Amino acid sequence: MPRILCLLPLAVCLLSSGCTQGDGADESAPGAGSGQPRWTIGMSQCNLGEPWRVQMNADLQRAADSHPEVELILNNADNDTLKQRAQIEEFVSAGVDLLIVSPKEAQPLTEPIAKAYRAGIPVIVLDRQVLGDQYTCFIGADNQAIGRAAGEWVAANAPEGAKVVELQGLMTSVPAQDRHAGFLEGLGDAGEIVFAADMQWLEPQARKEMESALARLEDIDVVYAHNDPGAHGAYLAAKAAGRADEMLFVGIDALPHEGVAYVKQGLLDATFEYPTGGRVAIDTALEILRGGEVPKSIELDTATHTQ
Repeated sequence: MPRILCLLPLAVCLLSSGCTQGDGADESAPGAGSGQPRWTIGMSQCNLGEPWRVQMNADLQRAADSHPEVELILNNADNDTLKQRAQIEEFVSAGVDLLIVSPKEAQPLTEPIAKAYRAGIPVIVLDRQVLGDQYTCFIGADNQAIGRAAGEWVAANAPEGAKVVELQGLMTSVPAQDRHAGFLEGLGDAGEIVFAADMQWLEPQARKEMESALARLEDIDVVYAHNDPGAHGAYLAAKAAGRADEMLFVGIDALPHEGVAYVKQGLLDATFEYPTGGRVAIDTALEILRGGEVPKSIELDTATHTQ
């Protein structure tokens, strides 16, 4: 399990051990050749309320565990933007060698990330983009392309003039905005969104919003949710109302034990893979810490899973 640690002990540990913020190329750096971690990487995760983010942390930890020279500190912002800002500032004060951030929202997290970057700490922005370019590297899949693929799939598989319920992720985050815009592009004139609600990436909220849609609308052909928990919550609401067989359910993430499993079970009709990027983030972090150059943006591959 990933470790969620308090930052005050982290700060004391780092300051007392003399960890540096440099490029880590000095073989005499603390821990070099002694079996002790040589570099400390701080990770601020926006929340662990989504299974996909739990998997991201697990992927990060698994990748870090294969490098004994790395100490990975995982912190959870509990879906609180102010708490995440404070976490970033505390990581900077503690003197981590590199920072990874998966931001809750773009605009509020832009400045603290930029401050860390300007302070000389390499910053990897993972999954959700921020504004501007004051960071070292962004890693993530093309959410607009994924949304477009979902829209094209609906256009090809749903009845003509399909009535679509869209359960959106947090619309103040860039991925949700892109998944919405891409879906509209892919759907084109093949259907229309008759109900849209922000379910904030959370399955219970998606189920609640779907119950509202079912109460208002007699005809629903497709449910497009910005993540698989949202699509699953919608399915459960429709099943409870005796209407699940009337519509298609489409999600995004495609974790093997979640979205892909739902498709195999016949609960969802399609899910579009959104990789966590955990392993890529650690590999990229090590390249940076060893003094190598990395691209400003790394795009992750995706795939479509259907029945």
